[in-house]
Amino acid sequence: MTAPFHPLHRTRRPHAALLAALLACCGPACAEAGAAPAAAGGMAELLASAVRLEHGEGVPRDLPQALALYCRAARAGNAQGQYALGWMLANGRGAARDDGAAAQLFALAAAQGHPQAQAMLHMTNAAPSTPLPACMLPDTPFVAMEAEPRAVYEQAASKQIGALVEVLAPQFEVDPRLAMAIIAIESGFNTRAVSPKNAQGLMQLIPETAERFRVKDAFDAEQNIRGGLAYLRWLLGYFRGDVQLVAAAYNAGEKAVDQYKGVPPYAETQEYVKRLARLYKHAVHPTPSATGAGGARRKP
Repeated sequence: MTAPFHPLHRTRRPHAALLAALLACCGPACAEAGAAPAAAGGMAELLASAVRLEHGEGVPRDLPQALALYCRAARAGNAQGQYALGWMLANGRGAARDDGAAAQLFALAAAQGHPQAQAMLHMTNAAPSTPLPACMLPDTPFVAMEAEPRAVYEQAASKQIGALVEVLAPQFEVDPRLAMAIIAIESGFNTRAVSPKNAQGLMQLIPETAERFRVKDAFDAEQNIRGGLAYLRWLLGYFRGDVQLVAAAYNAGEKAVDQYKGVPPYAETQEYVKRLARLYKHAVHPTPSATGAGGARRKP
């Protein structure tokens, strides 16, 4: 991506120790702990998709999704992804303006010889306490999400189902509020719900997903919720806590999200993602640990 320079404020370079730590965290050495580094062609396609979304070239302009794709490239150690993500943060595109995080990203790209990042590095400042975007950070143990007003569901069954979710969700390291939002959208808290595609029960498990997560009776509320939570937990690990991608994958399947390097261009899926965002306000969810009730992250 070729972008004009946008001066911020001219200050010092990041401390050398900070830069070393960032490189250790976000370079290729840590990519295996995150998503596997894309092949050259795959990374080029990922970046091209981000550019199209950023500028609305042939697709609806979607700055938050462009930001998410740049962040995936940046985490994999790609200098162009690091520079593009820094530029968007420096200019408040798709997220709140964050000069400090932008400077750290420019430092990462500049250390790999990216010329525009080297130029921008002279115009930005990174304090040691400035965090990188959440998608760039190493996985951390699951912690409770910050308090916020809970969505109110009017369905009569929602209180009973909610009580069950509050007990089960922590076992899978899933925020109960995310699970409740999924149930509200999928079935409206109807344990007997069946879709035209034969998705069944509260969390609308198709037979393949039910089998994948060992659900014998999809119409049993507890079994269904356990299966849905196991799938959510797997998706949260696979997509590193990116709630938008998790929502898209829950609706359209993770293969479709991988194919389109983001939310697929399906009207149903795009509306699903928007509905979830209205019920669940967090864009990033803590990444579950590699072991536990939900099983391994990789596909069975």
